[in-house]
Amino acid sequence: MTSFDTTRRRLLQGLGAACAAVCAPALAADFDVRTFGARGDGTTLDTDAIHAAIAAASAAGGGTVRFPAGRYLSFSIRLQSRVALYLDAGSVIVAADPADGQGRYDPAEPNPHDAYQDFGHSHWHNSLIWGEDLEDVAILGPGRIWGRGLTRSGPGANRPLNAGDMPSSLGGKDPMGERRKSGAVFGAEMDGKGNKAIALKNCRNVLLRDFSMLKCGHFAVLATGVDNLTIANLTVDTERDGFDIDCCRNVRISDCAVNTPNDDAICLKSSYALGRTRFTEHVTITGCQVSGFDLGTLLDGTFRTTQIKAPDEEGVCGRIKLGTESNGGFRNIVIANCVFEHCRGLAIESVDGAVIEDVTVDNLAMRDLTTAPLFIRLGRRMRAPAGTRVGAIRRVNISNVVASQANAPYAAIVAGLPEAPVEDVRLSNITIVYGGGGTAADARRVPPEVPDHYPEPSMFGVTPAYGLYVRHARNVEVHHADLRTAAPDGRPPVVLDDVKGERFDHVRLGRAAGVPAIRRVRPASVPPRA
Repeated sequence: MTSFDTTRRRLLQGLGAACAAVCAPALAADFDVRTFGARGDGTTLDTDAIHAAIAAASAAGGGTVRFPAGRYLSFSIRLQSRVALYLDAGSVIVAADPADGQGRYDPAEPNPHDAYQDFGHSHWHNSLIWGEDLEDVAILGPGRIWGRGLTRSGPGANRPLNAGDMPSSLGGKDPMGERRKSGAVFGAEMDGKGNKAIALKNCRNVLLRDFSMLKCGHFAVLATGVDNLTIANLTVDTERDGFDIDCCRNVRISDCAVNTPNDDAICLKSSYALGRTRFTEHVTITGCQVSGFDLGTLLDGTFRTTQIKAPDEEGVCGRIKLGTESNGGFRNIVIANCVFEHCRGLAIESVDGAVIEDVTVDNLAMRDLTTAPLFIRLGRRMRAPAGTRVGAIRRVNISNVVASQANAPYAAIVAGLPEAPVEDVRLSNITIVYGGGGTAADARRVPPEVPDHYPEPSMFGVTPAYGLYVRHARNVEVHHADLRTAAPDGRPPVVLDDVKGERFDHVRLGRAAGVPAIRRVRPASVPPRA
């Protein structure tokens, strides 16, 4: 070794030692919740000890609050900036039940804008773990969050809130209005209850990684106005929504398995909960599995499918969806390399004035679908402030989709409004095998417009096409598609109703004798709005 090499090595060693000395005080410390009095026995309430550990980490400038193996019973846990929760293997944070008389969850904070989205979307503090206006927050580790004491229902007659309540002017129910008339306080019956496992509002730089979640109430994760959000390698098995990503930017969801038989698995939203419109944008969802297996059977590995319906009487849910809350808009969205099984298909919905644009979907494997494999809907439910206009859906590319055992009544659907068509949709390399069994009478059906209905494929009834039904759309392209049925079907593979600028090439469309491959319906045949 030359003298130059020796000198260089000593210099680098000196710099490394100096760096270590400077950086060592900045390393975040661990704060074991047991040191602060947590018992972890599943019976003793550990809320105060957890808060003490979080406060100590915050006072130190940041750190990791560690949960060793054990069961930590708690009511609302309030996060702090620059503090991470780490769930060791064998550790479980258990949501306490107010009915046991040991305590209550933090009250739902007032929100003057909760008329425009369900109660669960409008409040964050009434949760097992919550944070507001924070930065540099993480929940990590191989442990579990169990929402045992959380409620899955909201205000009203103990019914789920996904029924799509609307102002009475639109023909729906307005529970808030009825309560105001009677002098009652909306949501009073929720006092002391928690209905979300993790709720974050107006936060920055959030990481959720590696843990599992079981039975987590209305939402496993509600993130509203959260920017730079990463959700990775979570396993979620819950009653209602898995991830609700609302008015967020720069979001990465990867390598997660989310089982939600009674509601949506991964759902992007753009509600009015913040009191203003805000795009959900720059989002990637990759390498995820969504399903509607029986509750709890994803985590126990049995993957049972005895449940065949969700509370709305449709097939089990468990899908990836944009919407239904859709005030602000969605743009720059990528969904790739995902698996759907025993659940509803992909849904892209704007019904409350949102603009949805620049969406890319690639590499989906789908099996045992309980409704339409693809559902793109532009409607005008308009659960939004007065004066809001109908939104738009444009520039959506969906490619490399393979689906089998698709539910026979419902084709893939692209449906806009006469005054607001869906625009610029490209479907390529699509293979879908439907159940079949449709009749010639089904083929003659003219589905209702129902512009203000809660959007689900069933809103149209049995579709007149078995494979692809497009209505009120412009510039729809279908390339390299293979649509067929497992049993004979009297409907054509494709029906185009008020569609302009369509293009089909390299398509294989299985059909019965005497049935056209593509049936075009003139705009004049569309019935007037009911």
